Parts: sequence; structure tokens; C-alpha cells
Amino acid sequence: MKKNPIKILWLLCAFLFLGIGMVGVVVPVLPTTPFLLLASFCFSKGSKRFHNWFMGTKLYQKHLESFVRERAMTLKTKLCILLPASAMLLCAFFMMQNLPGRIFIIFLILFKYIYFFTKIRTVEIEES
Repeated sequence: MKKNPIKILWLLCAFLFLGIGMVGVVVPVLPTTPFLLLASFCFSKGSKRFHNWFMGTKLYQKHLESFVRERAMTLKTKLCILLPASAMLLCAFFMMQNLPGRIFIIFLILFKYIYFFTKIRTVEIEES
């Protein structure tokens, strides 16, 4: 059986993005959700079996499932993403000496909050 090189490339990219997303869970500056979304997309292109596996992982279910299904997050989830990332960006802001870099960091912090609170719907915590 001959392997499709394009599907293998999709799978390699999927595992790369999954790894970066997993690192993003513990490193506040590195965003988790975009990399896991990319991993999901690449898995779906590379293999139906790997796509189904990825959709069943706790990492996907905890960080992406509700966002993908409803394009919504709880306030707690939003704050757990925004506050640590903002703290790390503020550290960079205070260590940086050049003005354009500081302006960019302030823009980035403002953009994150505006995006999260205007484009992503806030939902109540679902009771089990």
C-alpha cells in the first residue's frame, strides 16, 4: 500500500501544532487555542482515524470543544486565558526600552480584551 505524501505532511503538521498547543497550556504567553485548532484541521486532512482520536482527547474537550461548537467561553475560561498572558506581556512592557515595542504591547493587550469580549460570546457554566 502506497502512502500519500500529502497526507503524511498533514499529519506531521498536526503533531507539530498539537505539541505547540500542549506547551501553550502551561506557558501563558503561547496561545493554546489557535494551535489546537490548527492541529484539528491538519488531523482532519491527514487521517480520519487521527481526527477522531484528537477530538476525543481531554485537551480538545477542555480547551476547544465548547468554543468550536458554540463560539463561546465562560468568563472564567476567558480570564484564565487573558490574565496570565497579560501579566507576561506587562513584564515585557516594563523590561522593554523602545517606544514602538511598548506601543505594540499595549495595542496587543487591548486587542486581546476587545476581541475576547466582543467576538467570543460569554456563557454561564453548564451544570452537570
